[in-house]
Amino acid sequence: MAANALPQGSSAVVTGAGGALGRAISFRLGSDGFAVGVLGRESAHLRETADLLTQNRVPHRVLPVDLRDGAALDAALSETEEELGPLGALVNNAAIYPSTPLFDISQAEFEDVVRVNQTAYFLAAQGASRRMAERGTGAIVNIGSITFHGGWANLASYVTTKGAAVGMTRALARELGPLGIRVNGVSPGAFPTKAEEIHESPAQYSAWVIDRQSLKRRGTDAELAAVVSFLVSPDSSFVTGQTINVDGGWIME
Repeated sequence: MAANALPQGSSAVVTGAGGALGRAISFRLGSDGFAVGVLGRESAHLRETADLLTQNRVPHRVLPVDLRDGAALDAALSETEEELGPLGALVNNAAIYPSTPLFDISQAEFEDVVRVNQTAYFLAAQGASRRMAERGTGAIVNIGSITFHGGWANLASYVTTKGAAVGMTRALARELGPLGIRVNGVSPGAFPTKAEEIHESPAQYSAWVIDRQSLKRRGTDAELAAVVSFLVSPDSSFVTGQTINVDGGWIME
């Protein structure tokens, strides 16, 4: 697809845009022709994403927002449309992932993970789809995780919310399809990002990952972003309600 073609609309919102995967997704959608609203809590990290977009002449808007604040999140969606044009795509990417043994997870910690990884996904999708419905077109991608398919020790809160993302993707796809809005998911495998800092030995963890993958190398952020790009583009115009594993052949189903 040509870089100046605007798939589904003129603007896209990416949450968690300050992280490695969010940055790659923002860059790819910008390369595809979207103006990009980059959302996240850490202003410094968002600035790195903004610098990349500026260097590549991608129209964008930096929107620091705590995704726990539903009103602020909805205001960011409105600001994106006002500054960058009609919202054509939303990528729910932001997540937190405390590594805590089950018996040590407090109610406060669990509920905080739910607020960021689940409630914010729902509110962003609700707000985005309400705007998309006015034009009868749009695409939403929810970033999940292969941990949902295999379970993961010490990540019960995180895995629970990623399972919810899969369920929400299906429910919203069913309800929004008649309105011309597609909803899909992407479940990344173990990409080399800051998330790996929760492991005691990143090198050993990397070897462990490669041993479990069919493809014997680590994936790149750009490879994940390419799948997101496909799911918000006209090339996937007859695809909705699906979650695609991007994991080098780790989980096969």
